[in-house]
Amino acid sequence: MINALTIDVEDYYMVSAFADTIKFSDWSLYESRVERNTRRILELMDNHNVTGTFFVLGWVAEKCPALVREIQARGHEIASHGYNHRLIYDLSPQEFRNDTRMSKDILENITGQAVHGYRATSYSIVQQSLWALDILIQEGFKYDSSIFPIHHDRYGMPQAERFPYVIQRAPGEIVEFPPATYRLMGRNIPVAGGGYLRLFPLSFTKMAIRDINKREKQSAVIYFHPWEIDPLQPRLSGSPLSRFRHYVNLNSTFDKLDTLLSDFKFSPLINLMPSPGLCKKVLHRE
Repeated sequence: MINALTIDVEDYYMVSAFADTIKFSDWSLYESRVERNTRRILELMDNHNVTGTFFVLGWVAEKCPALVREIQARGHEIASHGYNHRLIYDLSPQEFRNDTRMSKDILENITGQAVHGYRATSYSIVQQSLWALDILIQEGFKYDSSIFPIHHDRYGMPQAERFPYVIQRAPGEIVEFPPATYRLMGRNIPVAGGGYLRLFPLSFTKMAIRDINKREKQSAVIYFHPWEIDPLQPRLSGSPLSRFRHYVNLNSTFDKLDTLLSDFKFSPLINLMPSPGLCKKVLHRE
């Protein structure tokens, strides 16, 4: 079974956890660590002969076009993570369209190739922001990976499908790739990566992925960020919860990823697009 490895390319000071204290207009004042961390990830993936999907923030691509070209040259898929990491449900439809179009144009101008995939900031396509799917379809995206089927204070649609499906909307259709969850005691437990990869024991994560692959016969969509392999990053101020979520077990991420890349097979999301006639179709309504 081939799983999907996805990387959200953003820097440590851009995350939603610190958005209340760090303004977008001040991003350029912070030390940038995204290039060195991403290149370390690229070396790790090369060592395991693994390719994946890099959801690149438009602002990062604009500042670091050589990094985007390097990711592409190493055989990975380039996809969009929006432009400036704003939560979709805090935007108007026109603001979201402008943000999405800007990011897509920047990435396509750098790579010379069409961008097919999108992932929202902090998985912020939720029940009240499903209208964003209409815009993604209209802007030419083939797939989305933004609907997390879990309970969370910032995101999540716990009743959504757990595995790839086609979303039907008025403008057309788009494939949805949900991040991996493990079904336990009637609940969806997030095992997709990010803070969950850092928080849970590696043995639990491996068991969950194997169960998804062998028992449910599905691919697991795994994600993480370049700053998560960087325990020496500058410490930022924020709420105790935000600081915990951001900094917990940063020193464990790289070794856990190294093991997962050894034990499982991975591919870019675009290579896992389901056959149209074999994929469940769902009509999401606001």
